[in-house]
Amino acid sequence: MSEPLTATEANTARRRGLTIIAAAVAIAAIGWGGWHWANGRHVETTDNAYVAGNVVQITPQIGGTVVSIGADDTDYVKAGQLLVKLDPADARVALEQAEAQLAQTVREVRTLFANNATLKAQVSLRSADLARAQADAARAQDDVNRRTPLMASGAVGKEEFQHATAQLTAAKSTVAAAQSAVVAAQEQLAASQTQTEGTSIEQHPNVQRASARVREAYLAVQRAQLVAPLDGHVAKRGVQVGQRVQAGAPLMTLVALNDLWVDANFKESQLQSLRIGQPAELVADVYGTQVTYHGTVSGLGAGTGAAFALLPAQNATGNWIKVVQRVPVRIALDPKQVTEHPLRVGLSMEVKVDTADQSGKTLADTQRSTPVAATAVFDQQFKAADDEVAQIIAANLGRKAAVALASPKLGAAGAAVAKTPAQATAATVPRAEKHASAPTAPVPSLQSPAVQ
Repeated sequence: MSEPLTATEANTARRRGLTIIAAAVAIAAIGWGGWHWANGRHVETTDNAYVAGNVVQITPQIGGTVVSIGADDTDYVKAGQLLVKLDPADARVALEQAEAQLAQTVREVRTLFANNATLKAQVSLRSADLARAQADAARAQDDVNRRTPLMASGAVGKEEFQHATAQLTAAKSTVAAAQSAVVAAQEQLAASQTQTEGTSIEQHPNVQRASARVREAYLAVQRAQLVAPLDGHVAKRGVQVGQRVQAGAPLMTLVALNDLWVDANFKESQLQSLRIGQPAELVADVYGTQVTYHGTVSGLGAGTGAAFALLPAQNATGNWIKVVQRVPVRIALDPKQVTEHPLRVGLSMEVKVDTADQSGKTLADTQRSTPVAATAVFDQQFKAADDEVAQIIAANLGRKAAVALASPKLGAAGAAVAKTPAQATAATVPRAEKHASAPTAPVPSLQSPAVQ
């Protein structure tokens, strides 16, 4: 057995241990202080952060009865994919009526242009009658002039002279009537030309009005099919088959999980060092520390969360307790990392922002040059409506217009439209298949020769 330490040795050992502990604490404090000075003081953290993204509500533009549902919750859909189909029967009936009205309007406008030629011919005819009447009047005047000196010498009888004078009077009356007929024909031509002057059959206001009704009815048929405006996953489907829905009623939600960001709510005391463009590291609770996301501060909110709350605080009434406010800071994520480790809207995140770089701005001061989000799936609907209108107009322009369209000036495009009347009429017969989807072959813009 070892001998017990003396009091002096015990005190020495105790002092040595305390010295070692104090030295270790001092070294740790110095190390932590150095790290904090170099890095720690440039890091702002918060666990009040959540994943956000574009949440698109699918709503119908027209009312109707649901006959088909093409996607369910958790399904992935591509832009343009059919989501919900409404009963298009009423819209198709309205489209057929609008198409018939357009065809009739085109033929009525053709009649207006044809009347111009008829009235122009009437003006020419009345002018010829006037010239003939003026020639007759001139001949009658010559007869009277020749008989006047002979009347004094008795070579011409009084009865013959009176007969010549009566013929002159009748000729003058005929000239006056012919002049009035020419003026009336010219006025009729002018009145008819006011309906067609400065325009063509396709651009006539009546045709344009009927064309607009066809486009409206055609779009109503197309809008009976609700398609996905972008790629995403379906959530919150609330629509059922047979349900009668109204325009604007929410049917389901589409979430674009490939375009997400994080809204980190920092305390107002942390905003002093936050700048746009600073790097950030994020950890999602769903993956833990095994996955670290890298992002960038893309903007700071224009107000606190309480300022935009549904029920904002009324601090001027009752007892008041100061509450530290938070400002949302948007952090853009790396798309590649989001693809490798998918996130969901609303997931919790822990955010660390490196504030060492203070060269950025606290508020954005440049205008956005590109839209935040856009879709082109609806552009084809209006183009298909224009093609439908062009086909109807082409089929009702008549044989002369079809020949004109096949002229070398228009080339093959015009010749393709210049079909026989039976083929042109058959092209306008409404079909359910044609109205259910956009035409595949676009029809060139048609211009008929304006009749002067």
